[in-house]
Amino acid sequence: MPKDFDDMEDSNRSSNPSIHDVSDPKRRIVLRGGIGLAAAAWFGSLAGCAATPPPAAAPRLGFKGIAASTADAVVVPEGYTAAVLAPWGDPVGIAGRMPAWASDASNSAAEQALQMGMHHDGLQFYALEGSRRGLLVSNHEYTDDGLLHPGGMQPWTPEKVAKSQAAHGVSVVEIVLNEGRWQLVRPSPYARRFTAHTPFAVGGPAAGHALMKTAADPAGRLVLGTIANCASGTTPWGTYLSGEENWANYFIPADTPTAHERRWGIRKNTWYRWNEHDARFDTVRHPNEAHRFGWVVEIDPMDPASTPVKRTALGRAAHEGATVAVTRDGRAVVYSGEDARFEYIYKFVSRDRIRPAGGGLSAAQANAGLLDHGTLYVARFDADGSGRWLPLVHGQGPLTADRGFADQGEVVIKARQASDALGATKMDRPEWVAIDPLAGWVYCALTNNSSRGSGNNPGPDAANPRANNTMGHIVRWQEDGDFSAERFQWHHFVLAGDPANERPEAKGKVQGDAFACPDTLAFDARGVLWIGTDIGPTALNRGEMAHLGNNQLLACDPVSGEVRRFLAGPVNCEVTGCSFTPDGATMFVNIQHPGESPRDRSDAAAPRRYSNWPDFLPDGRPRSATVAVRRTDGGVIGT
Repeated sequence: MPKDFDDMEDSNRSSNPSIHDVSDPKRRIVLRGGIGLAAAAWFGSLAGCAATPPPAAAPRLGFKGIAASTADAVVVPEGYTAAVLAPWGDPVGIAGRMPAWASDASNSAAEQALQMGMHHDGLQFYALEGSRRGLLVSNHEYTDDGLLHPGGMQPWTPEKVAKSQAAHGVSVVEIVLNEGRWQLVRPSPYARRFTAHTPFAVGGPAAGHALMKTAADPAGRLVLGTIANCASGTTPWGTYLSGEENWANYFIPADTPTAHERRWGIRKNTWYRWNEHDARFDTVRHPNEAHRFGWVVEIDPMDPASTPVKRTALGRAAHEGATVAVTRDGRAVVYSGEDARFEYIYKFVSRDRIRPAGGGLSAAQANAGLLDHGTLYVARFDADGSGRWLPLVHGQGPLTADRGFADQGEVVIKARQASDALGATKMDRPEWVAIDPLAGWVYCALTNNSSRGSGNNPGPDAANPRANNTMGHIVRWQEDGDFSAERFQWHHFVLAGDPANERPEAKGKVQGDAFACPDTLAFDARGVLWIGTDIGPTALNRGEMAHLGNNQLLACDPVSGEVRRFLAGPVNCEVTGCSFTPDGATMFVNIQHPGESPRDRSDAAAPRRYSNWPDFLPDGRPRSATVAVRRTDGGVIGT
């Protein structure tokens, strides 16, 4: 994510029809009547749904909730512990190549490429021996160069660019539970780093496309690197999916960007300066390089010799992540939100069924091309509570050559323009998607959108009902039949904010502990929804959100609607990523950018005045890290 929400991308200037223009006229009047009438007409109860989930056999939230916290610490309920695991700069465990962390950030770019990256985000646990040994795979979303280098960004050098690129990407580490505490296994044959220089194959309709070809890769089939890796997902065949989110921030256009670049948020005023020492991030010199980012990437963590792949059939976007469901006939369905103001929610349905392991192939190898063939859709939320998945298929509707889409490769590369043309619903920063394993509802966190209703921007609509939406909300839907359906029924699950606040843009509809800016969503095996928040550093320290304390992780019972605060992070962090061991006795959570400063990234000293978690050294730097949460009695988390 950017330094603060004011930096969020806002590039959708399409003329999609308003939701009011496609809905029933009587309902249009209700929606235009203001937030109070809209809430009464559409929000309903927190537990209301088209199909009633199975009743809970016992209360799902069995812990004592914590109070809001402003401490520079990770706070968990009574009877729980939170242990730091794999912070930024720790060696991942590649044999013979394990440089130690340097607290003054003097490690080199080459050393950083062997260490945990910066700013942990999405993560997943992959079992090797049940719930006591496994692999932890973690994204590293971006870098704060004021912290990454001694002296910050001054002067800006090729070595600093290389180190920043090495601190991006994904880490794979092996961990083991030893006497109730998780530890890294080093060295490990599985340990691996993916950075902005790791070769990635290209799969799907954009592979070999003219818009993917560069001087360094004339075939358009091999991309160096993955960047801006945000949320994550896991597949039934055991691979890891990572979304390339705010990749546009890394590219510098001409003084006057092209219309295509403007639509994708590529702009001159960005804090990264990679282009000064790496010409591929200059779109004037390398206009196709930007097309090679913005994909969902697939990694096989179990095979350290495997080549990761950018799955272009899932569409190019500012992907938050990717969440997988399975149809009744065994096909894969991948949901993804695009974390930018007024952007879209997507769904991909594979053409083929998931194949089992066999014949000498692992499940990952048997399904190596599964996500390269299928149908990509974008969501339209109608005001009557129904919705449609609009197919992003070349030759259908406006997606034709005379409208700027020469083939399916160009449709997925220009997925935003294609979604504009189809009239998809512009959403308030759709982020993590999670699927209720018991009831089948699909949930999406909409973090916020303070631009809604301002200037020439669209005003509130049925799915995004608040102007100046600073608090965010969660929407959920159920497909009409199977996950492959082209129609669905939806409603708001919760409006984040404080129920005691009377201002329409800040008043929450929350049963239990108030929260703002939902981001991470994850379900555990019991059907509890876990919600991580991402309030920006400026908002954390002022106004209506200050009393909510530091960012937090909350547990929610989808049946009763109760929300209870479970974990609070250190000062100015984001609480993100949430994964469990198979037995439910360990929760892994990522603490991102503790001590983040709302000031400019080149200010090396300012962030250290906010936090020095988790090392608490007098002159230490705050470090993002994974935290392993366990009950002191070894029981299931949350019970």
